[in-house]
Amino acid sequence: MTDDRQQSHTEVPEGGPVRINKILPPLARQLAETMAVEVGACIRPLAVKRTDATTGQSRVIPLPCGATRSAKCPSCAERARRLRIWQAREGWHLTEEPTITTAEPTGEQMVLIRYRAELEDARAGAAAAGHADQVKELDAAISDADAMLRGAGVRGSLTRQRSDEDEERPARRVRSTRRRQDAPNLPRHRVTARTTGRTFAAKDGRTYQPSTFLTLTMPSYGPVRPDGSPVDPDSYDYRRAARDAIHFGLLIDRFWQNLRRAAGWNCQYFACVEPQKRGAPHLHAAVRGTLTRKLIRQVAAATYHQVWWPPHDRRRYRLDRLPVWDETRPRPCYVDRETGQPLPTWDQAVDAIDPDDGPAHVARFGRQVDIQGVLGGSKQAGECLGYLVKYLTKSIDECHEPESAGAADHVDRFTEALRYEPCSERCANWLLYGVQPVGAKLGLMPGLCTGKAHRPENLGYAGRRCLVSRKWSGRTLTEHRGERREHVLRVLGAVGAKPEQTTPESAPDRYTWQLLRPGDPDQPDRLQLLMQVIAQRQRWRQQYEHARDHAPPEHPATDDHAA
Repeated sequence: MTDDRQQSHTEVPEGGPVRINKILPPLARQLAETMAVEVGACIRPLAVKRTDATTGQSRVIPLPCGATRSAKCPSCAERARRLRIWQAREGWHLTEEPTITTAEPTGEQMVLIRYRAELEDARAGAAAAGHADQVKELDAAISDADAMLRGAGVRGSLTRQRSDEDEERPARRVRSTRRRQDAPNLPRHRVTARTTGRTFAAKDGRTYQPSTFLTLTMPSYGPVRPDGSPVDPDSYDYRRAARDAIHFGLLIDRFWQNLRRAAGWNCQYFACVEPQKRGAPHLHAAVRGTLTRKLIRQVAAATYHQVWWPPHDRRRYRLDRLPVWDETRPRPCYVDRETGQPLPTWDQAVDAIDPDDGPAHVARFGRQVDIQGVLGGSKQAGECLGYLVKYLTKSIDECHEPESAGAADHVDRFTEALRYEPCSERCANWLLYGVQPVGAKLGLMPGLCTGKAHRPENLGYAGRRCLVSRKWSGRTLTEHRGERREHVLRVLGAVGAKPEQTTPESAPDRYTWQLLRPGDPDQPDRLQLLMQVIAQRQRWRQQYEHARDHAPPEHPATDDHAA
């Protein structure tokens, strides 16, 4: 007897175990999320209460979560990836210098900065006189002054994060800037303000202004198979691989400094950090303008980053015999559990480093450097841009799935090596090497540091995945986002459509916004909020497509390449 419902099927293979395949209908939540991804709506909308200051009426409005990883929200991650593609395309093949101007300071800003300077002078005097109470009061006043400066539209900060240890920390250490003897020398020129590349003229009179796409990799830590697993895991240098991954961001910064000094002009770049199958990070970069392959390879070979940290090649303590926290001392600290002697502080350990001993680690690039010349508007340019942001919606460990048991075991061993490597001067792993980290406190446990480098999804790299130079396109990511919004408004305006806006432009100060936290009595049902977002997104998409298809051919919106 059968019916229209889906049934469970039992298969009995000959000579094998019974296998049951049961097909269940989708859950309502899963169906709603699938539909949200289909229409490009956020699957984790934030509930925000908008209150009308004039009428007192409140309304809950869903806003996108803004996630950049598809594991959290595929729709928001894809929207962020497309915005990065837009940003990369806008600055890669510029033919004119981007203009970046700074607004003249207002009278209010000048008054605030004068007041801020007086507070800083008073704090220095109170600190010199040993008046701790006055210092705390002035610190609070300085924080308030900084907040007022930010409110007045001032970028940046005038205050470095202070701690109780700052007053006793030694002066800034100076290391020798002499290049290493095992690194080749680089040509050094005065860096001009130019950011665009050279123009080349062909015999037929046409001019070309090519740009560059390059890839930088890390050195070999041992032979690997095509799936990324080492041929001999026991001889693979996991420690060096872990340290190179931790300091990869600083090595990249040094490369751009050296490239600009060697080229003699302000090279601009849009770069993304991705992992290779073996787990080592590598860099893809779109560079505006053209540089000789010989110069780029020379700069990559001569670039290094020295890590002047206390020696940490050999552990001084085992995990079952770690130093203990001593609260009875005038300044609580970690002490050796057997001798009772306090561990040297970070500053003491760094000051004990002899320059003749050399740095604790030196990070370098590998020999493999891929360089391509690219013309703007070509098919190759589009392919490079797509390759540049291919994995931006994934975490680093999701970019390559292990293809074999050996590759999976390699990832586990690499993650384990990262677990006990110090990631910063505040890392709890320094206790294993007999050093108190900066900001030491009760409860530090080696192997449980919460730094980004120790998270398995980051594979040791704690920096930003997308790196963009300051003068890449002359606009920030927020400004690029505003450009896309203005394009949509122009398309809708071409057919007289009135777009929906959560905050009417006629009265921007009329509404106040409040994010509803979990447990808030006004928090709406999450599934209902998701359904509201789906309907809203469908309606907006239909309005835009209708306006785009019916806009007059001569309207400027139809010619905008943002479409």
